Amino acid sequence: MLRLALFLVFAVFAAQAFWRLVDGIVDGVRGPRPRNRTPQQGVSMVRDPVCGTFVLPERAVALASGGARLFFCSDRCRDEYRSRTV
Repeated sequence: MLRLALFLVFAVFAAQAFWRLVDGIVDGVRGPRPRNRTPQQGVSMVRDPVCGTFVLPERAVALASGGARLFFCSDRCRDEYRSRTV
């Protein structure tokens, strides 16, 4: 029973290594295929002043405070910031 389990674990690792080898050869012949949609240029991000998370300004929760515009990752962080500054 133990030998069978070890054999199955080895077979899974061997199959994965074989697949990576074949995938690398195919990428070398065809050229790399796009794996995700990452932007070619850097994207400007802002830091949430409460939790420190970086967010995209167009997707962030914004708050105008003292002539400055602050960006938050969520309504909870915005509300916490408001409660601190009141």
